[in-house]
Amino acid sequence: MAYFNEAHSRDAGLAERIVDNMAHWLAGVGENMARRRLARVTYSELSSLSDRELSDLGIGRSQIRGLAQQAAEGKL
Repeated sequence: MAYFNEAHSRDAGLAERIVDNMAHWLAGVGENMARRRLARVTYSELSSLSDRELSDLGIGRSQIRGLAQQAAEGKL
C-alpha cells in the first residue's frame, strides 16, 4: 500500500506539470490570437481611411500592413 501511495504521489506531480504546461500553452495561444485580432482591426481601420487622411497622418498606403503588425507587437 505504501508503494501505491508513492507512485500516486509521483503521478500527481506529473499530472500537475502537464496541466501547468497546457495552461501555459493555452495562455500563449490566447495572446497570439489577441495580437492577430489587433493587427486585423488596425489594418482594417487604417485601410478604411482615404489617401488624404492617411497623408495627414504621414502614412503611405503601402505602410499600413507593417504599421498594423508593429501595433500588434507593441512596437508603436
